[in-house]
Amino acid sequence: MTLDLFLAMVGFTTVTAFTPGPNTIMVTASGVNFGFMRTLPHMCGITLGFLAMVIGCAAGLGAVLTAFPALQIVLKVAGGLYMLWLAWKIATARPSGDQQGEIPKPLTFWQAALFQWVNPKAVIVAISAIAIYVSPDRWFADLALLLTVFAIVTILSVVAWTGFGVVLRRVLANERVARIFNWTMAALLVISIVPMVI
Repeated sequence: MTLDLFLAMVGFTTVTAFTPGPNTIMVTASGVNFGFMRTLPHMCGITLGFLAMVIGCAAGLGAVLTAFPALQIVLKVAGGLYMLWLAWKIATARPSGDQQGEIPKPLTFWQAALFQWVNPKAVIVAISAIAIYVSPDRWFADLALLLTVFAIVTILSVVAWTGFGVVLRRVLANERVARIFNWTMAALLVISIVPMVI
């Protein structure tokens, strides 16, 4: 791979990892509601689940989705419904200072990892990256490099967005403000569904 193509890959992965989307919205909300340490399984699930999905797309899942448009519709519907459920969980999350009601829990490693497989943005990013940066005659080497770059930028992204949520947690000590924040993040998650589903 040429240096120009490698730099383009780094730019592509960085932009797609750091721009707001379902994962960044959820880890920010988790950072606010649960703190950094309790969000670690969620962050690890995003990273490893996304890398596994990239491998799956490189191994043929992307070609299957392209060949069978009906599967794309199923993916969009399943992903959209799951994101609506997650949005509801974020909106109704009990602020950290509120001791009433059911004790909330952050997403587990497996929930976050499996979400990548129905996250339309993640699937589109993975298929696009493979089509652009993985050459058939250098498949293994290019895929290994792509996975390494994706791993680094995904880790940096989830750490940064969770950290942002942790910083906001101090600002959102007021229960009313925290609830407004949760409803805002839930609304942003719902809005993020629209371009992916359409």
